Amino acid sequence: MTEQINSDNQNDHKKMIRVLIVDDESLMRRGLTALLKLENDLEIVGDADNGKIALEKVAELQPDVVLMDVRMPVMDGVAATKEITQQFPQVEILILTTFDDEEYVTQAIKYGASGYLLKDTPSEELAQAIRTVHRGYTQLGPGIAKKFMAQIPSHHVTPPVVWDELTPREQEILRLIANGASNKEIAQSLFISEKTVKNHVTNILSHLNVRDRTQAAIFANTFLS
Repeated sequence: MTEQINSDNQNDHKKMIRVLIVDDESLMRRGLTALLKLENDLEIVGDADNGKIALEKVAELQPDVVLMDVRMPVMDGVAATKEITQQFPQVEILILTTFDDEEYVTQAIKYGASGYLLKDTPSEELAQAIRTVHRGYTQLGPGIAKKFMAQIPSHHVTPPVVWDELTPREQEILRLIANGASNKEIAQSLFISEKTVKNHVTNILSHLNVRDRTQAAIFANTFLS
């Protein structure tokens, strides 16, 4: 019986989402930690007050999700996002921002951040956003998609032409990506293998001239809504 309980506890522990909080304001870090500790499936593994320390903490603690501020000394959140996504591609990054940080946010998304949320987001929405990006989905705040696409050179954004370059199956998959579906969910929905989905996604990214699913989802949400 004791062994079964221990096994259950180990399984529960494995389900925890490991979170690293990065913000140069100690009050913000403490507040986020206190709020997120109330969630049964979130574990705060550490914090950092700038991007350089965040990079070191990611290497040491191996979090699942990083809550990343953008304006910080030493190394800002954009530079830290670029480094982390390159060195630790399995780690998801969720940007913490204020309304006037949208230029930083679009840069961070280009470097691989999974999305962003505002610093005044209610705690339950914050927790859900962490779960969302951990599952591989995109978390986009209001207005950022169009601002992001506006910064892409004009030869990238002729949506009818680009859309027509995709096969009907690729168009279908892109719509599912825009709705937040994972490769596994797409495969189940379309009755095809995950390997086939991955091949289609690679072709979609190439046609759209974007680097990842997040940017593909932004494209779709901007032009196909």
